[in-house]
Amino acid sequence: MTIFRTIYIDMDAFFSSVEQEMDPALRGKPVAITAVDENSGCVVAASYEAKSQGIKTGCRVYEARRLCPQIQFRPSRHPLYVKVNQKIARVVDSMAELEYVRSIDEFQVGLGGKTASLDQALSLARQIKKAIATQVGSQLRCSIGIGPNQLLAKIAGKLEKPDGLQWLAPENMPDRLSKMKLEDLPGISQGISKRLYKARIYDIPSLYNLDPRHARLIWHSVEGERFVRALQGENIPLQETKRNSYGNSKVLAPQYRVSSQAKLVGRWLVEKAVERMRRDGYCAKRFSLQLRFLPSGGWSQTQSCVASQDTALFLSIYEHLWQIMIKRRPYLVGSISVQLTDVLPLTERSGELFTSPEPGKPNPNEKLATAVDQINRRYKTRLVHFGVNQEHPGFFENSSGT
Repeated sequence: MTIFRTIYIDMDAFFSSVEQEMDPALRGKPVAITAVDENSGCVVAASYEAKSQGIKTGCRVYEARRLCPQIQFRPSRHPLYVKVNQKIARVVDSMAELEYVRSIDEFQVGLGGKTASLDQALSLARQIKKAIATQVGSQLRCSIGIGPNQLLAKIAGKLEKPDGLQWLAPENMPDRLSKMKLEDLPGISQGISKRLYKARIYDIPSLYNLDPRHARLIWHSVEGERFVRALQGENIPLQETKRNSYGNSKVLAPQYRVSSQAKLVGRWLVEKAVERMRRDGYCAKRFSLQLRFLPSGGWSQTQSCVASQDTALFLSIYEHLWQIMIKRRPYLVGSISVQLTDVLPLTERSGELFTSPEPGKPNPNEKLATAVDQINRRYKTRLVHFGVNQEHPGFFENSSGT
């Protein structure tokens, strides 16, 4: 009998459902969430009522209006969605073991003891659905997958949408996935699918029955063997990812596209990226700035430095690169990306004459930055910051880290 270890919760049409919860007038109606406003750009999320009319993520606003004249547009309110995400996490954690918040609309619950049986896992999943609806919002539905590991639970959560509840285990595999394509599986990128086709693996049953050692050769990595073993139902824990970079990017709203305003948004992105890196105990030896201009063109440049987690240092590099960029006289800046790369744990940093008195220890400037972090976390706002910047929250913001 299979031991079930994971419940995977995938919120359905999360952004639009939150808007429908906040505004009863939107309930039962087609709703689309836009990046900036309802007059330009594209749809970044859509309700199931809108999806039934052919409106998908990435659809242009004018096209959405053509497909569904009665559609209701709402600008993205990312801070609101984060608050609802946190409320869902608290509700789930009060009744089960919340192992991970995988994304703004995905949560992973650990199973064990009595809940490791299928009947008890299904019962818990139904209780979670009910709790979210009654304690967070009646418009917030979720699709839940149950499996012996994280991979199968996540796949199961995609099988029935919206408001689904499915399970996967060796007892119903691979037949349960026989109609899915290889590319539908999480972790099968376009490059991996090409390798699988070259190896004459054309469907999920073939992949499921593959010798895991052969998968290692196809992937050119042990991750191939781990993936197939997990697909076959083995309890393969997720490996900790080694950090290679920290970064933030932002598609700018119209009012922030002039260079003077874009620069301030960029400073905000630098502060956020370095703060996350410092929180995780890393430092970086390289800083990159990349911009996309409007109506076309772009610019990027990278600068090396001593390994650091000092916000002031990286802001000074940012200012230097910005002065180089501004000589190109860009008309408008469409997007900004900042990246901290060549990262290593602070504990592995060697001593530097002018940066750190001891190997693996923060220098005075880094200690000061950490004190700023503590103040801001205490008051749950950026009460203290490093000079003038411009916050620009919203959907088209990406916090990257690899």
